[in-house]
Amino acid sequence: MKVMQILPELNAGGVEMCVLELAQTLVEAGHTSLVVSNGGVMVAKLEMQGSRHIRLRVHRKSPVSLFRVWCLRRLLLQEKPQILHYHSRVPGWIAYLAWLSLRPSLRPRLVSTMHGFHSVSPYSAVMTKGERVIAVSQSMRSYLLKNYPATSPERIIVVYPGLDHHRYERHTLLASADAEALEVAYPLPPGVWRLILPGRITRLKGHHDFLWLLAALQRRGRAVQGLVVGSEHPRKKAYAQELSAAVDALKLRGSVHFLGHRSDLPVLMASSHMVLSLSQQPESFGRTVLESLALGTCIAGYAYGGVGELLNCLYPQGRVLPKDRNDLLRVVEHLLSDPPAAPPLEGSFTLPQMLAGHLQLYEQLVSGSLRISSLD
Repeated sequence: MKVMQILPELNAGGVEMCVLELAQTLVEAGHTSLVVSNGGVMVAKLEMQGSRHIRLRVHRKSPVSLFRVWCLRRLLLQEKPQILHYHSRVPGWIAYLAWLSLRPSLRPRLVSTMHGFHSVSPYSAVMTKGERVIAVSQSMRSYLLKNYPATSPERIIVVYPGLDHHRYERHTLLASADAEALEVAYPLPPGVWRLILPGRITRLKGHHDFLWLLAALQRRGRAVQGLVVGSEHPRKKAYAQELSAAVDALKLRGSVHFLGHRSDLPVLMASSHMVLSLSQQPESFGRTVLESLALGTCIAGYAYGGVGELLNCLYPQGRVLPKDRNDLLRVVEHLLSDPPAAPPLEGSFTLPQMLAGHLQLYEQLVSGSLRISSLD
């Protein structure tokens, strides 16, 4: 097969990792992998793995981006992929309109993946236009069926993102040079609880709830160290300053550290007593839940969306009533005082399972063994 994936850019992020992992699997299976994007820091890795990157400005949320439809149309006619798979809304519109402009006999099979709970709108509806729509959780599938009822249920399939468990071997990580460097930079005295909040510096990720939690634990006589791990976008300077002021107001200076983007996040999580997931809105998938449990680290999170789905299934002790700070404090104290063992992860949450699900879908579409209903 020849598979073309399209996304805005190839910088750090969950969508980008999904595209890279899928591209590598295609190459290793003997298929041809093409990725269309505006470029980014992960292009070199993509090409090293054997895929071909084609740079096209498909990332701007602007009507001007629709001019790229004809560029992609020419590319489709030139490359003749059998699968066209889009992962985001702006590239989705470009891909869908280019695909629609082709004669049916020249069209590749069309696949979309809904990675997030986008606002419900005609703009977002393009994510339902694939001949098959991949939802990254049952929560996402329910969201699609509720908000886009014209979409045939048979077109929506669930393929959970998965983990490469070799990256989450706790003993190996804790014995690494990165773990030693962490203890030098942020020593952890005996009796101090280390809590970590992964996520970029945006209001969505619930940093204020995290800071409130640390302060509440200190007021109860608990010694804590808080780590916030995530990049700060240049446009989020005001929010970063707001968080700094909150640190001072809550008397947390010296007890909480903002580490920015880190490539050693699994080490940081393995070295912590607890990982928090405090998103202020439901998220489509709970990767943080899987990562924590794979490492054997406690996880507490607001139990809605994909995070709630995985907690209900794998670790109900970590469920917190959404946006309820008092319940957050109760759950965290209980877990840290008597942490239950992390359960073994099921096979549906492994990277090979995720990749096999994609390849099987592609092969079924190309072979014609899947019936294609008319698009809405």
